Amino acid sequence: MKKLKTFAIAFILANSFWSCEKDDICPDGTPTTPSVIVEFYDVNDPTVLKNVTNLKVIALGMTEGIVFNTAAQDDSRYLTNGNKIKLPLRTTEDNTTYRLILNANSTNPSLVNEDTLSFSYARTDIYVSRACGYKTVFQLNADNPVLSTNDTNPWIGSKITQQSNIQNENQTHLKIYF
Repeated sequence: MKKLKTFAIAFILANSFWSCEKDDICPDGTPTTPSVIVEFYDVNDPTVLKNVTNLKVIALGMTEGIVFNTAAQDDSRYLTNGNKIKLPLRTTEDNTTYRLILNANSTNPSLVNEDTLSFSYARTDIYVSRACGYKTVFQLNADNPVLSTNDTNPWIGSKITQQSNIQNENQTHLKIYF
């Protein structure tokens, strides 16, 4: 009887080790769905990067902007003053529109200037791994993105699409001159 108990315990322990599986954790640094990388340049000298001033970016249909400053707890978390931003594209639709608001926090309404960028694209889902799932890559349609404004004084002078195939975040996809 003692041997039977020992055998049963050994069998249960051995079986529990055999049924263990390797943890499926998506490692840091694994490529995921890329955002559009936008760089801002001086319209008077197209070779010089230029910082935007209190830029707020809001997706069409949304009330809050993209969070650029995760450390801030107030509305300043939606503002950026850099020369490069990342804009995520919708993975469930073939278009995404953003309102780009320059000087968004100004108390003087005449200094606040809003232009709109509309992206239309084809989506392709690519299998990454069992742990990471799928990522979506994008191919911008011709003449994208479309730039529009509601006023007579747009802040964006022009834009150039550097890379219409959005597969990673290692390169600039769009240059905006202002």
